[in-house]
Amino acid sequence: MAINTKKIQYDRVGAVMLIRKGGATLMQLRDLKKGLRNSGMWVPPGGHAELNEDIKTCARRELLEETAYDCKNLEFLTEFEAHVKGWPSYLLTVFWAYYDGIQHLQCLEGQDLKFINRDKADSYKIPKYLLKVWDMVITVSNKEDMEL
Repeated sequence: MAINTKKIQYDRVGAVMLIRKGGATLMQLRDLKKGLRNSGMWVPPGGHAELNEDIKTCARRELLEETAYDCKNLEFLTEFEAHVKGWPSYLLTVFWAYYDGIQHLQCLEGQDLKFINRDKADSYKIPKYLLKVWDMVITVSNKEDMEL
């Protein structure tokens, strides 16, 4: 019997869409193994909130743990109930930020980590619901660019 020693809330997940100018977004190739949601798929860095952890703090912590990137300026993007076939639904909260181009990224979890251009997304195994989120972050970042 597995014991939840970290006191993780399995129904709350925080993720970060780290974006470069032009819409390329940092994606992580999940390990290909049983017992892992979205196994073998490309997703943004993120993970489960710890007990009583603020979801923004969770997203920032997960980004740091998985990529060595410390992002202090996360912006809320969206929140919705996500469904992955064969898994219980969970509340996914997505934040976004521009990549600073300075900090070095490292793949500390999963098989690979790289920026993927939105127009190339169809050649990667990415959950369909994330493509809608990706389009949202491009729209929001384009609006912000216009305001600068």
